Amino acid sequence: MNTTEQNIIDNTISFVKKTLRNAEGGHDWFHIERVYNNSLLISKSEKVNKFIVALGALLHDIADAKFYNGDETVGPKMAREFLFSQNVDSTIIEHVVKIIENISYKNSLAKNTENQFSSPELLVVQDADRLDAIGAIGIARCFNYGGFKNRKLYDPEIKPNLNLSKEEYKKSDSPTINHFYEKLLLLKEKMNTKTGLRIATDRHKYMEQFLEQFYAEWNGKK
Repeated sequence: MNTTEQNIIDNTISFVKKTLRNAEGGHDWFHIERVYNNSLLISKSEKVNKFIVALGALLHDIADAKFYNGDETVGPKMAREFLFSQNVDSTIIEHVVKIIENISYKNSLAKNTENQFSSPELLVVQDADRLDAIGAIGIARCFNYGGFKNRKLYDPEIKPNLNLSKEEYKKSDSPTINHFYEKLLLLKEKMNTKTGLRIATDRHKYMEQFLEQFYAEWNGKK
């Protein structure tokens, strides 16, 4: 990246830190930073515009819809306005906005996915975001959000719904353990890049080991 692009990246980091200073622990600046770093790592093995990847990673959760009554327009609007203030080229702004609009896992549950936007840059940022939802960090984030929403840890009587629609996913208030089966354990097979899949495979195994230990402790076997 050239000097101008690096200055914009630095300004974006400052903007995101300020905007998310009071965010829920699983969707705060540190989440953004991990996704940003993972995006840069994956980008080394992919033919992508690294400037677009960086901006997409930094702004992908600037206003997560789940904290705005499900409104999926807030984040793209905030990102567009900020990038416009930085005099970013309009084609780059639109690309970044498309990444924000299409990165979410819940969008993969929509019935009509044929015309959804895709690009190499989106696939990189999407992998990086999904990596942060699995493994040790993913487990921590999952339970943190479950606590934030005052959800049960686990209820043997409430079975995971393995056929959630996008709307059902958005409205779900099932126990935190169910989220492993409804999303987290499904992410490894949805990785777009070789690097993403390699990292996801290790993190997936860790989650399986965690669940085995969890059930053993729950049932008084360990």
